[in-house]
Order: sequence, then structure tokens, then C-alpha cells
Amino acid sequence: MTTNEPIPATEEQTVAENNETENDKPQTIDELNRQLDQATLDAKTHWDNLLRKQAECDNLQKRMTRDLEHARKYALDKFSTELLAVRDSMELGLEATNNSETNIDVIRDGMTLTLKILTDSMTKFNIVEINPIDEKFNPQWHEAIAMQPSEEAEDGTILHIHQKGYQLNDRLLRPARVVVAKSVEIDESVEN
Repeated sequence: MTTNEPIPATEEQTVAENNETENDKPQTIDELNRQLDQATLDAKTHWDNLLRKQAECDNLQKRMTRDLEHARKYALDKFSTELLAVRDSMELGLEATNNSETNIDVIRDGMTLTLKILTDSMTKFNIVEINPIDEKFNPQWHEAIAMQPSEEAEDGTILHIHQKGYQLNDRLLRPARVVVAKSVEIDESVEN
């Protein structure tokens, strides 16, 4: 029996296979109607579930859009509230200048306190000052407005800050405007 001829099925196997296929087939029209009704009910249930899920998705999308719009509209709410204290302090300082009896030291103290309030508010919201005096120039955080020859400072070192820079959560808000040292080249012919 080394040939590839199919092995004939026994009579019992053939009868068993016929019984299985007959059991798989519906026997009556009532059985077919019952299966149709069940399939229709299942389809209706699935359709209702689909519509419900679609409505939930639509509502979620509308809620997210509304929340995002609300977040954009009121993102500066807390920071604005902090700035009100700075404004109030500045208005009091201006009122004090209208009085001829006001001492300049009192105004200076008021301005110092106002600056402290502003600095504290900025710190609270992660706004960090970029004050790079005596550091190497970094074009990512600094803007060179001039180069100045210097014998004391190393080439590319920041000598003077014209305007401080600021960053918010490691993101640049404004670069520091700086004057950068330029090495002085000594002319040997002039020296001799």
C-alpha cells in the first residue's frame, strides 16, 4: 500500500457524515422562521448598539472641543489674576508721585516691592529669567546686538546684558539681548 490511492471510506463513516450534514440543516419552515427571527433580532440589537456608540463618540468629541475652547479662552486666568496685584501696586506708586511731599525713597521701595510681586508671579508660572552675564554666547538663548573688543574677557563671552531674556517651561519667550566680547588682536608691527 505504498501508492497514493485514497483509502475507501467504510460504510459506517459515510452514514455518520450524512447524519452530521442532515443535523446541520434546518428540518422545517418553522425552524427556518425561528432562525430568521433570531437573526433579525440580533441585527437590530447590534444596530442599536452601533447607534448608541456613535452618539457617545459624537458627544465625547463635542465635549472635548468645548473643553479645548474653554482652556484656550481662560488659559491665562490665573496668571492674569496674579498680574492684578502688580497693577494695583503700580497705581499706588503713581498716586504717590502726585503728592509733592512723597520721598523718592518711598517710591523706590514701592517699585522694589512691585518688582518682587511680579517676579514671584512669574516664578509661580515657571517663567524663568535668562541673565547670562559672563557666560558663553549661545544663539539658542541669546541675541547679540553688538560685539565689543575686550582684553579681559574670553572671546564669545557675554560682557553686558542690554535686555534680559525669559523662558517658559524651557521654551524661549524672548532671547537675552547681549553685548559679546571679541578678542583683541594685538598688531605686532605696532608693538615693535
